[in-house]
Amino acid sequence: MNGASAVIESLGWAATVVFVASYFTRAAVLKRVQMVGALMWVAYGLLTHAWPVVAANVLVFGAAAWTAKRGSPEGEGSAQGLVEGPDPEGA
Repeated sequence: MNGASAVIESLGWAATVVFVASYFTRAAVLKRVQMVGALMWVAYGLLTHAWPVVAANVLVFGAAAWTAKRGSPEGEGSAQGLVEGPDPEGA
């Protein structure tokens, strides 16, 4: 493996680490970590000519940026009403 291939492969592994780490971050930083990981995957996809990787991660980046910008009415990262359902006590 030459130097350029090693750098490209390292970028792919680093993108994987960032992606997995995003699941362990606080909700407040989740979107930013996802955006960094997506950009790393875009770079990896461009360098390896993996166009589906590029396309998928441009979409991931856009979705993370859009949701980070618009925020959430219940507060960032809140899943109230989405996973658990409405409050049974009507609060």
